[in-house]
Amino acid sequence: MTEETSKSKVLLLDDDKFLLDMYAMKFSQQGFEVHACLSVKNALDLLRGGYAPDAVLFDIIMPEHDGFTFLQTLHDEKLVPNALRIALTNQNDEVEKNHAQDLGADLFLIKATLIPSEVVNMVKEQLAKRSRR
Repeated sequence: MTEETSKSKVLLLDDDKFLLDMYAMKFSQQGFEVHACLSVKNALDLLRGGYAPDAVLFDIIMPEHDGFTFLQTLHDEKLVPNALRIALTNQNDEVEKNHAQDLGADLFLIKATLIPSEVVNMVKEQLAKRSRR
């Protein structure tokens, strides 16, 4: 565990509790401070309350509000403007990928093609790139 990682905060947003818990465990094991939310409302409440993660990973397809609505709200309310924004979804559609990127997603990852440790490593790499800027 590096000192840089031990200070990194990640917000996970997914309506699948099993996946949410699995990703939370993997990020925690790598020294991240993790907040996990099962709904867009909970995630937005946390962010509006001042939580400032270094990375936000979110699903696209969720009940009530989807990942696109979440991204749009982050933009509209200027929430966590410097956070890495990563769509972590099983939607493998170019139109949706482009839409997410247009709304500010930095990465669009397909859950089914990656194991959780690969996702954690990709986040670590992206955060390291940003810290070197």
